[in-house]
Amino acid sequence: MERLVANRHVYHGSCFRCSHCNTKLSLANYASLHNNVYCKPHFCQLFKAKGNYDEGFGHRPHKELWESKAESVDPFYMSL
Repeated sequence: MERLVANRHVYHGSCFRCSHCNTKLSLANYASLHNNVYCKPHFCQLFKAKGNYDEGFGHRPHKELWESKAESVDPFYMSL
């Protein structure tokens, strides 16, 4: 039995596969996002090209988080 620990999860060696293409992964050729693991080519294709790691996953985009923080800042501090 081969045991891999990646992204704080334990995987059986043959079960450590890309969430997109199901290619068998190793600790040297994987990337992870939101508890899913991907081969590096598909990670780049799906996420890095767009520059938005949350798009399509039902997560609130970081841009919205920044905008809500900027709106809640006291105007007094903004003038300093």
